[in-house]
Amino acid sequence: MATTMKAAVLHGREDVRIERVPVPEAATGELIVQVGAALTCGTDLKVFRRGYHARMIVPPALFGHELAGTVVQAGDGVSDFGPGDRVVALNSAPCGECYFCSRDQENLCDDLLFNNGAYAEYIRIPARIVAKNTLHIPDHVKLEHAALTEPLACAVHGFEDSNPCPGDTVAVIGGGPLGLMILHVAALAGYDVIALVRHEGQAEAARQLGATRVVQTANIRKAIQQTRALTPGSRGVDIAIEAVGIPEAWEEALELVRKGGTVNFFGGCAVDTKLTLDTNRMHYSDITLRATFHHTPELCRKALELIAGGKFQSGAFITGHAHLYELNRVFEKLMKRSTEIKTAIVP
Repeated sequence: MATTMKAAVLHGREDVRIERVPVPEAATGELIVQVGAALTCGTDLKVFRRGYHARMIVPPALFGHELAGTVVQAGDGVSDFGPGDRVVALNSAPCGECYFCSRDQENLCDDLLFNNGAYAEYIRIPARIVAKNTLHIPDHVKLEHAALTEPLACAVHGFEDSNPCPGDTVAVIGGGPLGLMILHVAALAGYDVIALVRHEGQAEAARQLGATRVVQTANIRKAIQQTRALTPGSRGVDIAIEAVGIPEAWEEALELVRKGGTVNFFGGCAVDTKLTLDTNRMHYSDITLRATFHHTPELCRKALELIAGGKFQSGAFITGHAHLYELNRVFEKLMKRSTEIKTAIVP
């Protein structure tokens, strides 16, 4: 194995440079994984735009977190993985000891350990992630499909956290990667799904992934009216899941649900964002408000099983491939709201 490697290093706002850096060495309990595929995602795009992430990245820093690859080195004490094993290593792992972990809320762990550096030839997997959140990939599953495990675990969390009941109609606001994943998960579970999107490419993808009906418009008032009109007596949907991350869409979600319905504010808004909600409607219509963040080890395993099961259309989410040196061009394209869902960066 070489002593240096090519890696994407985040230096600041829209400043990612492909540099040669030392290949990491595996300490006790750690793995070194040769990256087979690293996927672009909305979080990485936000980090690219802002130049940092308050919880995960302080530049200069290695960049990227959705990956799958092959183990090339195992540190002392690692018994479950060895060189040649195909693995998906998640981007975080909980401590297992804090108040939230003890209450099965590992996504809220007080000491949630994050890992970045997927846009590189090799990546070091910390011991805690090796022990708690690194998974063997079944032989029939492509590496780039297995790399979908992390975002899919978040999508499964968002859907399940909305407490769906048989027969429910679910509206998903947003045609980005996670919005499409949530609607696909809901459709595979047998639910009637209405997709609210802005662009024709998103509408086509939503239909392919199982949306029974699609509302395509950039006008929020029109989207609310058209969606409610698709329900009996225009009463509204049972569940509305917001997967955009802007306050206008959060408010839109509240207007979509019926009396007694559930709203899931899944999309994360910018720091210090404030929201105006109709308290009269919330109270007298007995509406449940939820918000879902991140994933847990159990959800990650469930996501990989879904990918391996064959019904989940993994290939539909990988709409482009690029080399590491093309990463800046890929992000610039994603910033222009192209029809791409995810691009697989192949080092």
